[in-house]
Amino acid sequence: MPEAANMITADGLVQLEAELGALEGDGRREIAERIKTAREWGDLKENAEYHDAKNEQAHLETKIARLRERIAAAVVVEEASTSSGDIVGFGSSVHVRDHNGVEQTWRIVSSHDAAPAEGRLSAESPVAVALLGRAPGDKAFVALPRGTRELTILSVD
Repeated sequence: MPEAANMITADGLVQLEAELGALEGDGRREIAERIKTAREWGDLKENAEYHDAKNEQAHLETKIARLRERIAAAVVVEEASTSSGDIVGFGSSVHVRDHNGVEQTWRIVSSHDAAPAEGRLSAESPVAVALLGRAPGDKAFVALPRGTRELTILSVD
């Protein structure tokens, strides 16, 4: 299995590339325009608008560089198909019960798509790492700061 930090779906990669395109196009144009306008206001040493725009430009370029690195390192993986609903994999929805009887359902996704409050866990999170490769009926143990959490896998979709 590829390194979890680099796994992404084809759709996720398309979204990253679209975000990069927007930042390299409109994002750069907007900041260049702000810098040009601020320069016209005179002395650059005491021009807060100019310095703010230059700061924003640096942040934008850092974000662009990080997105490029992420895209270059991305490993496009297919989501687990419903026919392979016996093993937890990338893209699987997994229904679990913890040792207190609380049941939860999570979908294993890339870190870019993760939103735990919405039931989407990053494949590199401790819970997902413990679940990957397991089948219904298996127990997974997750080391947490307050002790170990035991999860029983009820179903995989």
